[in-house]
Amino acid sequence: MSSQISSNLVPSHDGNTSKENRHLAKFRPNFWGDIFLSSTSEMEMDAGAQQEYEELKQEVRRMLVVNMDKSSQKLHIIDAVQRLGVAYHFEKEIEDALEIIYHHHCNHIEIDGDDLYTAAVRFRLLREHGFDVHCETFNKFKDEKGNFKESLIGDAKGMLELYEAAHFQLHGENILEEALSFTTFHLKLAETTAKWRTILSPHKLLML
Repeated sequence: MSSQISSNLVPSHDGNTSKENRHLAKFRPNFWGDIFLSSTSEMEMDAGAQQEYEELKQEVRRMLVVNMDKSSQKLHIIDAVQRLGVAYHFEKEIEDALEIIYHHHCNHIEIDGDDLYTAAVRFRLLREHGFDVHCETFNKFKDEKGNFKESLIGDAKGMLELYEAAHFQLHGENILEEALSFTTFHLKLAETTAKWRTILSPHKLLML
């Protein structure tokens, strides 16, 4: 099925887990406060809100299990659910959906998702969930000289996704190292333009 990538803590010589001295980062107060730290009972959700909450969960679950014309649609739903921080409600549905997407991708059953954005989202999600997906999928975005195509620079969403996908590189995956350098350079160069600043969220700009 899928091969998981794991790492183990290396104990120090005295038998205790080694600790690093780290400077504490000073962040601005969270706009949402501690609302998401409160349990449902503590928030005293009324019956109407609870029913709506359950209905929304069922709707998302339906979207994750229903057959769609394009696997890219399912990928974008999974990505959105994860970014919203509610994926723990749908772990089995997400795993099953990615299993099918992985099978289709490996067996070239469908050609959906040739654009950079979808290819990068697919690679990131599959590798994040431990599937043995190969980075050679990004070779099609290179020119005859072996460099990433200049035409990709104008694709803001695609460049951001490639940047995130490149962080899942394994040792020796040079193409992902090149992708990281390529996207970092051009995203930093473009972040000052008005067009790009409307697309790039502030927290992603800080990540570069």
